Amino acid sequence: MKRILHVSCSPRGEVAESFRLARRIIERLQQNEPTAHLTHRVIGDGSLPHIDADHAQSQASDSDVSPVGSMARSEALIQELECAHCIVISTPMHNLAAPSALKAWIDHVVRVRRTFTITRSGKVGLLADRPVYVAISSGGRFSGELARQPDFLTPYLKAILPTIGLHDLRFFSVQGTNAAQEYVLQAREHAEQALQEHFTDCTATPCAHWRKD
Repeated sequence: MKRILHVSCSPRGEVAESFRLARRIIERLQQNEPTAHLTHRVIGDGSLPHIDADHAQSQASDSDVSPVGSMARSEALIQELECAHCIVISTPMHNLAAPSALKAWIDHVVRVRRTFTITRSGKVGLLADRPVYVAISSGGRFSGELARQPDFLTPYLKAILPTIGLHDLRFFSVQGTNAAQEYVLQAREHAEQALQEHFTDCTATPCAHWRKD
């Protein structure tokens, strides 16, 4: 059975624009694989604590300091990640970058000796690659001719996720959500068109949506 992991990062929950976009992605994935199991990992509500002292100390030592606390949470989140055949991350852009909830999740799953190792030539990811769909919402516009603000979120994810072996990244966005409703509707239509083009192109090779076992 295929498994979809949805990591929901917005404090607005299911009414968030990023969640709405992620739901459209998940619907298309489930059309391709109707029996796929969906796991919702909700972190935007503040339920995921930041890493603790033992976890931080373990990253600077040769062994894991403690099997409890945030090390136990880290292990559970990593196992959840390993079980997924594809991942959907829905996130707002906060202050031009990743919201703290998403950063907390990344700090848990990017762990030396577990999801990456350090070699003489640099860090090498230990997870098997699989598609990662990133659904972003932003109050302002950060791409295209109407961009009025920088984007530190997308480059960060493109740098940090490959660190643990996740290279197959697909980004979709609804930008300008603070604008008038008519512009928000246009942004949704633009995102929907991008999804349509992506999934149409992948129709001939539906396995491209999933981890290769």
